[in-house]
Amino acid sequence: MPVINKDKELIELELLIQGIQMMYQWDFSHYKRESLRRSAKRLAHAKNLTSIADLIPKLFSKEVRLDDFLTYFSIPVTEMFRDPDFFKLFREQVVPVLKTYPFIKIWHVGCATGQEVYSMAIVLHEEGMYERARIYATDINPKVLRKAKEGIFDAEKLDSYNENYHLAGGKADLMDYFHLKYEACIFNNKLRDNLLFFDHNLVQDQSFAEMNLILCRNVLIYFDTQLQKRAVELFDESLCYGGFLCLGNKENIEHLNLTSNFNLWINQWKIYRKGSM
Repeated sequence: MPVINKDKELIELELLIQGIQMMYQWDFSHYKRESLRRSAKRLAHAKNLTSIADLIPKLFSKEVRLDDFLTYFSIPVTEMFRDPDFFKLFREQVVPVLKTYPFIKIWHVGCATGQEVYSMAIVLHEEGMYERARIYATDINPKVLRKAKEGIFDAEKLDSYNENYHLAGGKADLMDYFHLKYEACIFNNKLRDNLLFFDHNLVQDQSFAEMNLILCRNVLIYFDTQLQKRAVELFDESLCYGGFLCLGNKENIEHLNLTSNFNLWINQWKIYRKGSM
C-alpha cells in the first residue's frame, strides 16, 4: 500500500508554493518547510483565514498578492547594530584588514528595512573608510527595500539602538547620525550617498562581482541545503581573494562540501575569509 502523508498542512503548503510559482514565477521550493509553514499560518491569520489551504483560492483571485507572500515568507528582522558583539569584533579584527584596500565594495544580502546597512555606514565613517566604500544592499521584498531606502526609523527604539551602538564600540553619540522629526529618526543624508539598494533573489539572480565583504546574516537558516549551496557559490563568485563572508552565529558552510576556498576567520560570529588564513 502507498504511504499516506498525514500532515495535511504540509500538503496545503506544497500546493501553495506551486501556486505561487505558477502565478508569479517565484520559487520558494528550497525554503525550509517548517519556517514557511509558520509564515503561511501567520499570513492566513492576518487575512482572517482559518488555514493555509484558504490562501490558495485567494492567491489565484489575487486577493493575496506576491508582496504579501514576500513580506511574510522573507522574515524581515533587523535592528541598528543587531548583535553588538559582532560589530565590535568586526571593528577590531576585520576593519584593520579592509583599511589596507584602496576601495571597498560591500554586499549586504537580505538587508530587510536597512538598519544594519546604516549601522555599517556608521562604522565605516568612524573608521575613516566611508568615502572609499560602496554598500550594495539587497532584498527580495520590494516593500522593505522601499523603507530601507528612506532611512527613517521609529524613534521609540532609539534607546535600544543607542545601547547597541555603544556596546558595538561606537565612538560618538548615535544621535549625531540622525535628526528627529515628529516620532521618527531620519538618517543623515551625508552617509546615504554610498548606499545602493537593489532587488535581488538568491534563488535565481546572479552574483555581484569583486566584493571585499559580504554580509548574509541569518538568511541561510531559512534555506534547504541545495539553496544554501547555490547562495554560497554566488558569494564565492562575488568575493575577491581575501574577501570576508559574514554569516549568522548559528550558520556555517562546512556541511556544504564546496570546493571554494573559505577559511573560518572568527568562529564565534561565523566570519569566513576567502583564500587566506
